[in-house]
Amino acid sequence: MKTVALIICAAALVGGGLLSVIFNDEKESTAVSSKLLNLPVESTKIVVSKSARRLRLYSGDKLLRTYRVGLGFSPVKDKVTEGDGATPEGEFYIFTKNPESAYYLSLGVSYPNTEDAERGLRAQLISEEEYQQIAEANRNRTMPPQSTALGGLIYIHGHGSSKDWTWGCVALDDGEMLELFEAVQVGTKVVIEP
Repeated sequence: MKTVALIICAAALVGGGLLSVIFNDEKESTAVSSKLLNLPVESTKIVVSKSARRLRLYSGDKLLRTYRVGLGFSPVKDKVTEGDGATPEGEFYIFTKNPESAYYLSLGVSYPNTEDAERGLRAQLISEEEYQQIAEANRNRTMPPQSTALGGLIYIHGHGSSKDWTWGCVALDDGEMLELFEAVQVGTKVVIEP
């Protein structure tokens, strides 16, 4: 414990920047200055493991950071409909960066994706027109419709990772969210795994 405290103090003195607690896949690591990440990062990819409650940030194949996350209030299942409290699973991309989010900072996740739209069309949750709008947005890597019966407004945002409390979003502590927000660009691939 003393070692961690000394490292935190040393990082604060040397870096002079924002401190953020970084997690390895299995255990808590030390705090470091966000300036050490060489922001922005090239060729970023975000992988969220719902079962581990971790978000991993990659540059190419190189793992840069692992952060603890909170999920939707119904964290185990895949998102199916508006209001179900589930965090979606699948492959997405960041369609926007919002520096004025009500949840500190946020990155828009392109839910629903085409697979979600296909499922929704088969289940008659959405119309053919809504399906086409979602598919087109995914082809063009723009914001898909956010107000269908499938739900929407899924973001990676701040305001805390200590519990599963969102309506389906991925939540980080504010310091980690700042680092992630600065590291990634619109278009970044996002994979959310069970």
